[in-house]
Amino acid sequence: MWAVKHSVCAAVLTRLVLLLYGEWQDRTMQVKYTDVDYHVFTDAARYVTQGESPYERATYRYTPLLAWLLTPNIYLSSSFGKVVFILCDVITGYLIYCILTLRKCRHDTAHISSLIWLFNPLPMTVSSRGNAESIMSALVLLTIYCLMVKKTKTSAFCYALSVHVKIYPVTYAIPMYFILNGDFNMETQKIETDNKRKKRTNHQNFLMKIFWPNKFRLQFVFVSVLTFVISTWLAYYWYGFKAIQETYLYHITRKDIRHNFSVYFYMLYLTAQLDISSFLGILSFLPQLILLVVASLKYYEDIPFCCFVHTFIFVTFNKVCTSQVGILNDSDNKITVNKSNPFSSFV
Repeated sequence: MWAVKHSVCAAVLTRLVLLLYGEWQDRTMQVKYTDVDYHVFTDAARYVTQGESPYERATYRYTPLLAWLLTPNIYLSSSFGKVVFILCDVITGYLIYCILTLRKCRHDTAHISSLIWLFNPLPMTVSSRGNAESIMSALVLLTIYCLMVKKTKTSAFCYALSVHVKIYPVTYAIPMYFILNGDFNMETQKIETDNKRKKRTNHQNFLMKIFWPNKFRLQFVFVSVLTFVISTWLAYYWYGFKAIQETYLYHITRKDIRHNFSVYFYMLYLTAQLDISSFLGILSFLPQLILLVVASLKYYEDIPFCCFVHTFIFVTFNKVCTSQVGILNDSDNKITVNKSNPFSSFV
């Protein structure tokens, strides 16, 4: 355990060094280290401190909780948010170790897997540049960890918060509901072979087992729905329907026909001017839904792997898969679009 603690401390220090380097690069080089989105977060937090809506900041399409969280960027230090993202990133690495330990993996295997995250240049750079995705990874893994130790209500709270922050984890509700059968014991759970699974389902009603409500399922549904409704209602109460539009509805109805690598790109491009364009955009969710349900039925007993499969399906078959470039104009501290490339823009 001491080796894991040392690894976590070293990971924090490494990211803090990158943060300090980024501050130097931002001051001295034309190409900035800080993520463009981080300036959007900070501007939204500034609006909040002035008693205004964070959605006054163009392209802020996140929960107001993020703007509230980063208000110390205005009062204390502009790097406060980066420190928060770094800590969430390191917590993610530690949760990987904890989850694999609960899965009865060897200590060395769990530690090495954690190290692969903690010292991976990609998450290290992403979090130290000021990207908020580490909050999502920490919340999702904390949800899975709490499920594995049978803290159903805590898991439901973390899950609802993750969906409020970004809507895509909503798909995880399917396997999470399935796994909460009356006799689930994920602390000692082993991944069963297909033969064992078939043998077991011959002796009980499979549909009854995965769908019938029980104490754990009712707790999870009630707490998660209540948490999501309260957090979303607070956003609506403070900032009106625009908070709902920018945080959720925009991502459902969004279409990109300029810088989109989605499998649906060409179809959406050709039909952009037709009346059925919006219908096709909604219809494109159907293959995702079918695959997500099938994956949940097959892999729900291995919840970490099933959530990974869900994420892979969601990204692969999403109607928007973008490559974007943003340029920070130092003269007026605004984000502008790189007009030289029609396939690069900032959203």
